[in-house]
Amino acid sequence: MIDTATPADAAAIIALWHAVRLTRPWNDPAADFARAVDGATSTILVARRDGVPIGSVMVGYDGHRGWLYYLAVRPDAQGQGIGTALFDSAEQWLRARSVPKLQLMVRADNHAAMAFYRRIGLEEQGVTVFGRFIDIAT
Repeated sequence: MIDTATPADAAAIIALWHAVRLTRPWNDPAADFARAVDGATSTILVARRDGVPIGSVMVGYDGHRGWLYYLAVRPDAQGQGIGTALFDSAEQWLRARSVPKLQLMVRADNHAAMAFYRRIGLEEQGVTVFGRFIDIAT
């Protein structure tokens, strides 16, 4: 079953993100979770087994494109179609909001994720992502 995450899911979903090594020291996953769940143009979808989160995907719309983040499935549940179901649910969430394009970023060394996304029909977009951290404390 896939439904929308609530604040009560935070600890379990953040633990999942850590378990599948999606977190990075410079990103606060608790803040990411809270912003997505509280956001007007974002959410986190969660796959559950016996009420326990076993997969998640963060989905949002920036006014131009839809973005997916933190697509994760517990290691012992991978290969059972859960990741595809989460992806499809995120795409449906975007479609319901008339979002014209879905995008996501994958780290260059995450070959398993790249293979998964190719398998479900995504194509590399031929862009380079530039960025800078913004000091939000000031």
